[in-house]
Order: sequence, then C-alpha cells, then structure tokens
Amino acid sequence: MDVTLHHAFLPHTDAEAALGFYRDLLGLELRNDVGYDGMRWLTLGPAGGTGTTLVLHPPAVDPGLSDDERRTVLELIAKGSCGAALTLATDDLDGLFKRLVDGGADVLQEPMDQPYGVRDCAFRDPTGNLLRIDEVR
Repeated sequence: MDVTLHHAFLPHTDAEAALGFYRDLLGLELRNDVGYDGMRWLTLGPAGGTGTTLVLHPPAVDPGLSDDERRTVLELIAKGSCGAALTLATDDLDGLFKRLVDGGADVLQEPMDQPYGVRDCAFRDPTGNLLRIDEVR
C-alpha cells in the first residue's frame, strides 16, 4: 500500500493577494477557484497538472470552532503568528529569489547554505505564512 501527499493547506486572508503571490510570483498553476458564502478556496500546483496541490483556504471557517476560538485565530494571523508553514523546492533558488524580491515579497532570509546540508531562503506570503524554499541540486 502506497501513501502519497495529495493536498497541503494554508490559510489566506485575501484571495487576490494570494493569487498574486502563489500564481504570479511563484509560478504555480491555478487548478481550482471555489467560492462559497463570500469566501474563496484556491487550489494551486506545479505547472503541468500533476503532483501535490496547495489549497489556500479562508481561515477559521471550521464549524467546530467557537466564536472565541475563531477570533483568536484571526487575531494571531493579523499579528503574523498563524504558525502555518510550507517548504517548496526549486532548481534555481537564486532566480526564484530574485523574482520574489522584484515582486515585493517579504524576505525573511536570503539564500544561504545551511549547516544541515540544504541551501534555502525564506519568505512570508501575504497572509504571513512562512515559506522556505530549498534548492534541489
């Protein structure tokens, strides 16, 4: 029995800003854009339509959350403390880094060799989610 990773989920607080970052800057392909009750779920993935997809979802819409819990989640996101993170990979870290910087992305760490053997950089997306990008060699 094989188990694969199908979807990864990150919250977004602004669908258009998220599209500008993930589709236009990172170059992911928009696979699905679903609206419901004034909210939007965006599914993106690598160009070509295969592999794991990223689902950007409205935060705190879980029906199991109380109003107090929902407020707390939204307050944490507003402070940039949502705790969501994702690691991406590219074969051209310097080129992608430049494209993100030129596009106004929030840089946390410039490309560097890590002591544990990976070369990476780090950004925050428009919602404040942490994105690390590894170089595939």
